[in-house]
Amino acid sequence: MSLRMSSQKRLEKSILSRRQLLQWGLLAGAGAAGSSIVANRLLGARGQSSVMIPPVPASPSDRSGMNPMSMLRDFDYGTVTQENGRTVREFRVEAQTSTIQLDNAHSFITWNLNGRVPGPTFRATEGDRIRVVFYNRAGHSHSLHFHGEHPADMDGIKPVKNGSVMIYEFDAKPFGVHLYHCHVAPVTRHIGKGLYGMFIIDPPQPRPPADEMVLIMAGYDVNDDQKNELYAFNGLPHYYMKNPIAIQQDQLIRLYVLNVIEFDPVATFHLHANMFRVNQTGRSLEPGYETDVITMGTAERHILEFSYHNPGKFMFHPHQDTIAEAGCMGFFDVIGSKT
Repeated sequence: MSLRMSSQKRLEKSILSRRQLLQWGLLAGAGAAGSSIVANRLLGARGQSSVMIPPVPASPSDRSGMNPMSMLRDFDYGTVTQENGRTVREFRVEAQTSTIQLDNAHSFITWNLNGRVPGPTFRATEGDRIRVVFYNRAGHSHSLHFHGEHPADMDGIKPVKNGSVMIYEFDAKPFGVHLYHCHVAPVTRHIGKGLYGMFIIDPPQPRPPADEMVLIMAGYDVNDDQKNELYAFNGLPHYYMKNPIAIQQDQLIRLYVLNVIEFDPVATFHLHANMFRVNQTGRSLEPGYETDVITMGTAERHILEFSYHNPGKFMFHPHQDTIAEAGCMGFFDVIGSKT
């Protein structure tokens, strides 16, 4: 216990300066772009060099530097070390307060991690040791609660005061698609302000190669009436309508989809002109049933796999039109294969 306390004190003094976070690629803007480059290199390192990903055109960020196109394939594998023969992945995150521009009429004060909403997509393999260094500089008490298995003292329900550091450490299990979020009351407000993200634990036996992406559905209560006025995939309303996601014809796509919409009891996910195979919570090595629409409660998440055999632009969105038309809608732009 004394060793952990002394480690936290040293961390409070020395780590997680803005300059360091930029160097690690954990902040938005240039950091996010850098993380995407690292992610693509890691895809090759994991034997996925056969995956065809079309060139990603330059896409705009909001005024705060948030870029949902960069977030799509931005997987944070942490800093990897070996300790006593075990793989340890260390993730460093900073809770902040910053303003994002949701549309021309609405700016929104977020509580976020590393300057982005959603927070980083942490990724590990089942059995890895996870070490998350959480530095709270957001002006309020916050915490990080991880779904999955861990000891009680790592459950993230104890508030971490502003200016303090907490180290969460546990084994990555079970494999599947998980999430993390602030668990300080009122939890709905803390999640609604942006303190959430995805945590993927890969099975020991890798899944087949695919173009992998993260889509997180969320809502924004912009006038504090405990109702959502705007919705978004990966942080910014309408973003993927204005900036379609390029995918390759006949390429296997693996979507990690999470619903963190508060105030609405459920949301659906629908894919146009296609079917997808559902792997519920990512807890199987193979997908189960096939459909073109799935219903998800808050905090529910799944892996959805599909391929498009026809080129062109195809919509995806919740089938609640009020949610879709208020920002949670986008296009896949299927690029034809050269013959």
